[in-house]
Amino acid sequence: MTELFFKLYERSVLRHPLLTILAMVIIVSGIGSYAKDFHLDASADSLLLENDQDLKYFRSINAKYGSADFLVISYSPQKDLYAPETLADLRRLSDSLLKMERVESVLSILDVPLIDSPRLSLSDLSQSVPTLETPGIDTDLARREFQTSPLYKNLLVSPDEKTTALQVLFKRDQTYHDLLEARNSLRELQLQRSLSSAEKHALDQAIRKFDDYNRQVAEREARDIAQVRSIMEQHRRQAALFLGGVPMIVADMIDFIRYDLTTFGLGVLVFLVSMLILIFRKPRWVVLPMLCCFASVFFMFGFLGLIGWKVTVVSSNFTSLLLIITLSLCVHLIVRYNELHDEIPGADHATMVKEMIRSKAVPSIYTALTTIVAFVSLLTSDIRPVIDFGWMMAIGISFALILSFALFPAGLMLCKKPVHFTPRFDITGFITHGCAHWVEHHAKKTLLIFAIITVGSGIGISKLTVENRFIDYFKPTTEIYQGMELIDKKLGGTTPLDIIIDADPDFLTAQKQNDSNPEADPFADDFFDQEKADAGLSGSSYWYNSYQIDTLHKIHHYLDALPETGKVLSMWTTMSLMQQLNGDVPLDNISLAVIHKKLPKVIENALFKPYMSADGNQVRFSLRVIDSDPNLRRDALLKKIRSDLTLNLGIKPEQLKLTGMFVLYNNVLQSLFSSQIMTIGVVFLVIMVMFIVQFRSLRLAIIAIIPNLISAATVLGLMGLLHIPLDIMTITIAAITIGIAVDDTIHYVHRFNEELRLDGNYLAAMKRSHDSVGRAMYYTSVTIICGFSILALSNFIPTIYFGLFTGLAMLVAMFANLTLLALLLMMWPARPTPSTRHNLSAQK
Repeated sequence: MTELFFKLYERSVLRHPLLTILAMVIIVSGIGSYAKDFHLDASADSLLLENDQDLKYFRSINAKYGSADFLVISYSPQKDLYAPETLADLRRLSDSLLKMERVESVLSILDVPLIDSPRLSLSDLSQSVPTLETPGIDTDLARREFQTSPLYKNLLVSPDEKTTALQVLFKRDQTYHDLLEARNSLRELQLQRSLSSAEKHALDQAIRKFDDYNRQVAEREARDIAQVRSIMEQHRRQAALFLGGVPMIVADMIDFIRYDLTTFGLGVLVFLVSMLILIFRKPRWVVLPMLCCFASVFFMFGFLGLIGWKVTVVSSNFTSLLLIITLSLCVHLIVRYNELHDEIPGADHATMVKEMIRSKAVPSIYTALTTIVAFVSLLTSDIRPVIDFGWMMAIGISFALILSFALFPAGLMLCKKPVHFTPRFDITGFITHGCAHWVEHHAKKTLLIFAIITVGSGIGISKLTVENRFIDYFKPTTEIYQGMELIDKKLGGTTPLDIIIDADPDFLTAQKQNDSNPEADPFADDFFDQEKADAGLSGSSYWYNSYQIDTLHKIHHYLDALPETGKVLSMWTTMSLMQQLNGDVPLDNISLAVIHKKLPKVIENALFKPYMSADGNQVRFSLRVIDSDPNLRRDALLKKIRSDLTLNLGIKPEQLKLTGMFVLYNNVLQSLFSSQIMTIGVVFLVIMVMFIVQFRSLRLAIIAIIPNLISAATVLGLMGLLHIPLDIMTITIAAITIGIAVDDTIHYVHRFNEELRLDGNYLAAMKRSHDSVGRAMYYTSVTIICGFSILALSNFIPTIYFGLFTGLAMLVAMFANLTLLALLLMMWPARPTPSTRHNLSAQK
């Protein structure tokens, strides 16, 4: 079967190199033409779990209580915050922002109502409410109110009064939300049952419409962010300004992705060219591999554009990976060709190309398959970008394999004249010979060293965590980091967390029964008393009445006292303000009913709607968590809040729900551990099966898997020892390391078996393998290590870790293959079997 396949390959590719190259050009050009539709995605949705029920609830709460995109601008003036020049500059800044087409409002200390400067009454609220710009306002009283108001302190003005915040709210894009709802409703239906053909078509259309519109939204937001920054630049002489908010983070993340794609893609490309020139020093050994690399990357850009897959932060390194893997395949072919130059003296060029393909086809196919398996294992993750990254690389490597055995040999056939290279400075030989000498004379030391590494890795892995701070994804010099840090420390935290508490289920049941039978109301004495007829909402709701004020106060105080939380806003904030307006007299149900009916709409929208449902049977506590706190433990905090509210504050578990970006991000982090275990388990299991099939030996399969286990474990162990947590990018390191490192293992074991069949001498076979395939392993490993190290120049910290740790894993894998693998092959020999020399050896 193999011989038949090779004859077909020889007839179609090697005998018709021009047609082969033309076919490759047509395929690459055709698919690559869709590269114009290639897009990036850094939206919050791109970093969330697939089918996360908390995400569905989060969106429903946002729709219920109102949630619009907004930016936060921190403003730290050079002069006093309340100086006339400072307030005038703030007004100019606010007015400039309001002129933007999509800006609905700008909230600042200039615009918010002041109810304690001096103290107002409830009746005063029906008239004009003063602001900081009202003529005759007492600035000292306003200053005190901003520092003491339960609504404003740590929200609009920092405790040191040196920084204030402006909230820039954008108009709600109803089209976006309608398209999102249409897509998500059909996706949820698909999870429940099989879709009809009409529903499948509707889902495809909904996805396409949403993706198309989402790209427009991303482009529009990028323009808005640029315009906001341009406006901010005009005020930097008067103050230090930083920009924050999800739209800004999304825009900057896209810039990071684009920078990484272009800079590191080109950087790796330049490095690879330099390495090829330095190592092989012949034009054909530079041009042909680079053509394969360029074609594979261009094909993937077009393919992603064709099917509409977007590149995210996780997959932004696919260009570098694809370049390196494609080159690795080509380098093994180059080294084998040059070996044949010595093994078959005087052979013509065509014979050498045929023998190069014949000897390298099987191991190269298996190496590509094992690498594909490693990336396919990422499909077991629940994180959409990780899944897409796995598919991207699996498809890209498949095409890279085709190019390496089509474009490369076809181009080589056109070169005609054999070319041999001899290293000018044989550093490679020095290293490979040194490893062989070490294995021969230091077997026990080798085993001891790797045993120590294994034990240390185990200890480190036991210390691995998934707790990481979003702020640590960025360098301290970036605006994202600086803005988040300042808002965290001075303006009440950054990451939103909502505590939603429903009415007691017994109350709701009784309420429904009372609605159907007005004469029976078992809760009348407990909640409504004789005032019910006049109390309006306070007489019919669970939360908006005088009996629950104390409960709201206790919950609010508990949440505010947590060291991890910054600003807390809730109905207790509203109640305390209303009590101030009521002359500090405790509120009864009648007072609450009057307040609810008489308050101006603007006050109701600001103090009631964000924190209580219209029927008063659900309340929302809005927290902002201090993300920069080094002691923050997300999952532990959420569990503590649930436990304390239910055990200590009398809230039934079915009443309580936690939501917000804090919860969604924690869900992603907690899934990383299970995803890491699942991906590593899948990749090792499948690769073990492939080893058994390829080598037809359980012994060889076990020996071959050990160095790769150690290289992956070393990286994970080192991360644990250095207290570097797993994140959405480092979770892929182990699988990628195994997938790439196993390539060299396969080539080495394949060559070792060939050499062993020559004379049955294990030591001689090891030395010859080091001197032949060992060189190719060194070239590819050094190229991969240095190529990944370029990623250390990124502005995105997970990308830096990804590059450095993947490079380190490849370094460990290279030495493990050249020492431990070779030693195990000699220490655990196979039973002697009849062998014959290869036809090629007979010609020597």
